[in-house]
Amino acid sequence: MAPRAPRVFVIDDDHSVRRGLSRLLAAAGFEVEAFESGPAFLQRRPPRGNHCLIVDVRMSGMSGPALRDALRAEGRDSPVIFVTAHEIDEIGDEMAGEPILSKPIEADVLLRAIDAAMSAYASRTSRRERLAPR
Repeated sequence: MAPRAPRVFVIDDDHSVRRGLSRLLAAAGFEVEAFESGPAFLQRRPPRGNHCLIVDVRMSGMSGPALRDALRAEGRDSPVIFVTAHEIDEIGDEMAGEPILSKPIEADVLLRAIDAAMSAYASRTSRRERLAPR
C-alpha cells in the first residue's frame, strides 16, 4: 500500500482563499481539508501523521493565534503557518516565532514553508518518541 499523502488543513474565513489554497495544495499532491473557522476545525478529530495547518491570523470569532493556543491547551501539537492580508508589523508578537506569510501567497513560498514546518514537526515528534519512557 502506498504511503498516505501529507495532509494540510486550511483554516480561513474567506471562502475564496480557502478554495484557492485548497486547489493549489491538492495540485501539489497534498490531501487538503478546509475549514471556515477555528471552532469548526476544533470539532474535527485531532489529525495524525504528517500534517500542517495554514491558519489566517485575523478571522471573525476566533483568531489564528487563539486557535493555536486552544490546540496547545488540548495537547494537540500541530505545525502552524500563519497567513495574513494585513501588514506583518501590525500583528505584533502573537505568532510566537511561527512562520507568517503575507497574502497573496506565492505558491513556491507556501510550499517551502509547509515542507519546513512538516520537517520540523517530524523531527520533534521522533525526538519525543525516542525520549519517551518505555
